[in-house]
Amino acid sequence: MTPVVSPFDASTTASEVIRGIDLGGKRAVVTGASSGIGVETARALAEAGAEVTLAVRDVGAGRRVAGQIEASVPGARALTAELDLSVLSSVDRFTAAWQGPLHILVNNAGVMLTPEQRTVDGWELQFATNHLGHFALAVGLHRALARASGARIVSVSSSGHGNSGIRFDDLFFRHGPYDAGQAYGQSKTANVLFAVEASRRWAADGILANAVMPGGIWTNLQRHWDPAVLAATKAQVAASGFSAKTPEQGAATSVFAAVSPLLDGVGGRYLEDCQEARRVPEIINGLYGVMDHALDPVTAERLWDVSLELVAAARR
Repeated sequence: MTPVVSPFDASTTASEVIRGIDLGGKRAVVTGASSGIGVETARALAEAGAEVTLAVRDVGAGRRVAGQIEASVPGARALTAELDLSVLSSVDRFTAAWQGPLHILVNNAGVMLTPEQRTVDGWELQFATNHLGHFALAVGLHRALARASGARIVSVSSSGHGNSGIRFDDLFFRHGPYDAGQAYGQSKTANVLFAVEASRRWAADGILANAVMPGGIWTNLQRHWDPAVLAATKAQVAASGFSAKTPEQGAATSVFAAVSPLLDGVGGRYLEDCQEARRVPEIINGLYGVMDHALDPVTAERLWDVSLELVAAARR
């Protein structure tokens, strides 16, 4: 496979990526679009003329952001819909209500390093929100994506995938001590594996998916961190000379995966800084590269089947 390269880099913003792209007549859904990089992803897609639905837990916050987008982008059409990815019935309501084609699905929402929690379906919260909710959303929207003829799915992952592969013997930490970092890592690995298997299964329907690493960026995603640890981490990062990305820069790779002609016909890749990441035995500097376990096609197929079973069982 030829690696995906682009003229963009870590400093590129979402608006720069979208410049010259015409999404008139296209429809997009961005989950978690009421804060952080989700806002800037939605804004950039709207700038190019797409009708963008902000799929969010807090509808009030979503409407405020939608209003801000419409006020700042002439002619923008930004809609808001309720979606709680940790609750399967909420995902099902969203997919049942969707009508017509869907050209771009950005699975952006996520939680990180949460205390041990279970959803109403008995699933560990990070795996439920970051993977299973998005999995059920994409499967539920498959027909709409297929109708779009050339739809793209963006699966927002993280370098945190290096912390864990898929724990098939104990996905929800029911038989051993809970480890928030490992749970997060597993869910981010699942995001990449979803893109691998969705592309394999759905390419014939004109649907391709790629996973992205937004980069080092401080957002509401870190809200569950211990305040002292967060402050110390920020100080350490600043002392190292590393510059965190802005939300506009953090959204760039998601937008690149959603719209770039360089990705026509390309699926199942892991992108960072608007380029395809190189495979590494361990994540470089905590940020760069993709590990083999996240791109393994056998694991991807197994995870898909397990996810189907879990979602089906929760609906019984």
